[in-house]
Parts: sequence; C-alpha cells; structure tokens
Amino acid sequence: MSRGIYITANDRVIEQAIALLNSIRLHDSDIPVVLIPYDDKYQAIAKILQERYGVQLYPDLQFIDRLSNQLHQIFGENFFARPNQFRKQACWFGVFDKFIYIDTDIVVFEKLSNSLNYLNDYDFICCDYQHAGGIKNVFTSPVIEDDVFSSYEIQDIFNGGFWGSKKNLISEKTLYDTFTECAAYPEYFDFSQKTSDQPIINYMVLKHIPRRFNIVRRPGGAPGSWAGSKHFRIQGNQLIDPNVNQPLQYLHWAGIRIEPGCPYWDIWKYYRYLNEPLPNDDSFQQTPKSFWDSLVDKVKRL
Repeated sequence: MSRGIYITANDRVIEQAIALLNSIRLHDSDIPVVLIPYDDKYQAIAKILQERYGVQLYPDLQFIDRLSNQLHQIFGENFFARPNQFRKQACWFGVFDKFIYIDTDIVVFEKLSNSLNYLNDYDFICCDYQHAGGIKNVFTSPVIEDDVFSSYEIQDIFNGGFWGSKKNLISEKTLYDTFTECAAYPEYFDFSQKTSDQPIINYMVLKHIPRRFNIVRRPGGAPGSWAGSKHFRIQGNQLIDPNVNQPLQYLHWAGIRIEPGCPYWDIWKYYRYLNEPLPNDDSFQQTPKSFWDSLVDKVKRL
C-alpha cells in the first residue's frame, strides 16, 4: 500500500512551498510528495521542489484540468472566487492508496506518517478545531434548519487545508453528483470568505464517508493548529498549546498573509530558511498581492 502527501501550488507560492517541504523533510526524509499544479504557471516551483525534495508532478495533468473545469462549471464559470482550489480533488485518483493533502501555508512539526496510520482504522481524517467555531466558512443556518445534517454530524466539519483519505473512496461520478446537489442549494454554503472548495468537500465527506476521525479527538486531546490563535507558547522552533500542554502537530496560516509581523513569523522564517543563511526581515520579498487582495485590504482599512 503506497502512502504519501499531495500539495497544490504554483509559482506564486514558492516561498511557502519551500517552508512546508523543509518542515516535512526535517521529520520524514522519505515520504513521497506529489505536486498538483494550481494552474498553468507551475514550472519553476516543480523544478525547485523536485531537485531539492524529490517532489514528483501529478502524472495526469489533463485529468486535473478536465476534473476541475467540470466541477466548477456545474456552479457556473463565475460563481467561485478561487475555482482552482478544486484541483486538489485529483487526490482521490492519484498514485497513493492512502494520502494526506496539505495546503502550502503550513509547516509541520512531526512525522506525517504518524497521522497516516489513522487511516488503518478510518476512511477519512482531519486534524483541526474548525467545528469549535460553529458552521461559518462551511455552512449557513438553513443546512441545520432543513435537517440536511444533524447536530452530531455538524461536529465533524473540518478545514480544507489538512485532511487525509484513500484512493478511489470518492468516485468521479460521486464528485459530479455531489456538486450538482450543492449547486441546487447554494444557500446552504458559506462562501463569504472565498472558501471555494471547503464547503463543498465538507458536504461530500459528511454525506459519503461515515468512517471519519478528527485527530484532535484522540485520547488525551490534541493541540490547536491555526496561526490566528494567540495563546501558543514558543519553545525553540516549535510551539506548545498550553490548553493541552502538547506541542503542535502543524501550524496553518489560513486566512493570514505570511509576512514580517504576522503571527508566528519567526517560526515560519525558521523553516523557510532551514539550512540557508537567515535574511533580515527588510530583505524578505513576498509574492505581490493580487488586485483583489489589495482591494479587500483597502476596504478593511476604510
């Protein structure tokens, strides 16, 4: 049984991808990693990740294009803010029998093979406290009012940046059928923060994969993982969650721009420049913001 990690990335997130792969390889030098290109501009990052970390390119790029295009066309060309997020659904049909998917705005603090072991007993895993914040960024209140999911099932919602499952557990037909169902009831989903794929994949997993497990529910509890949490205690180049007195498994800058002054910047910088000279913050060059992101920032300031 082959096991490994999928990531999605393009040339705009080279810095983040290097930090992520540095952290993965620090703890696990052998686990295979496959890159799913986020768009057509991936040649530079693919070359860097292959040469430095042995990352392989997803073998069927035409399939990725066909799958993602058909998925977001079900809702309409202009419905989603970031339709390319759906390219990660190629995970279900890739080279690994058991896999973890990880966003690039993450660094990990442990060997991810440990998390893959949960798939010996479950068909789907996640590791976050998304459910603790209610249903925002996933569902809206009508999904509860119309009894689409029970209150018990709602407790299994998860963040789309870190999850794992098994090859072919979801079929291509199930993907298309699920998206068609969701397109018929867009009022059930919270897309307000540009979380294009997260609401849909949550719906699909809750509907079709009953044997699921959130690692934060393991005996003895588990630490948080969101960089927006201010209570983590820095210990060397790792973080401790004092609520459970455990080191973090990973840190996710979801919704946070990684740049000097951001939460836990020194942690991210350590992993980005692992085995390289550490630059001054003044010399750090992050990918320029898109027009849309700049506009959102301007509106927030107003």
